[in-house]
Order: sequence, then structure tokens, then C-alpha cells
Amino acid sequence: MTFKLDPRLQKDTFFVADLPTSRLLLMNDNQYPWFILVPRIAGVSETCQLSAAQQASVMSESNAVSQALLDLYTPTTLNVAALGNMVRQLHIHHIARFAEDKAWPAPIWGQFPSVAYTNNEAHTHINQILAHAMIKELL
Repeated sequence: MTFKLDPRLQKDTFFVADLPTSRLLLMNDNQYPWFILVPRIAGVSETCQLSAAQQASVMSESNAVSQALLDLYTPTTLNVAALGNMVRQLHIHHIARFAEDKAWPAPIWGQFPSVAYTNNEAHTHINQILAHAMIKELL
């Protein structure tokens, strides 16, 4: 079985890069800096289904994305979670949250409709994260 990105993730995101184990995506919602890691391993819906080596690689990638978000956006906090309620394919959300964002302090899901990026806005965020030292090390 080969890796194929879930159609909903494909529709709702911009491609950023393929890291050693995961695909990095930007969620198309300009209300929050929001990146998603999707392990490029077919048929996996839970982190416990990854091998120990795959888990270590995904954790390293997650840490790099988290540090990049902290450095680039200086958020109040990060929300990092793997939720499979809507999309069963394993994917890990990395969301920079701010005390002044409109959903604060509630979770962002279901609070407000998404607001799409312009292509220029999306590419600005993509280029910023790709230029971060910890992400560059993974490429």
C-alpha cells in the first residue's frame, strides 16, 4: 500500500514540504498559524501504529515545527494534537494560539468558519517556515 493524502487534507491545505517521514502542510485558514504533519505511511491512523523509528522521526519533525512556530510567531501557547474524528489518516496539528485570537481560550474547531489565505499570504508563511533552521535541517 502506498501513501496517499486524505482528500479532505488535500482540499484544505497547502503543500509545504516532504520531511524525512512526514508531509508538512499549511492549513488554509489565516486566522491562526496552523501547520499539519502527516506521516507518509499508508494505513496508519494512530501514532502507536508507527514503528519506534517512525515515532522518533515524527516526534523530531513535530518538535522542529513547534520550535519554528514559537520562533516565527511568538504565540501565547501551541496546540499540538493528533485528532482523528473527521480525518482518520494520522495527522498532527500544530497551531500557534494567541490570547487575543478570536477563539481564545476555546479550541478552534467549530468556533468560526475558515478564512482562506490569498496565495501570496500562504506562500509567505510557507517560505518563513522553510527558512527556519530546524526545518532546513530536515530537508
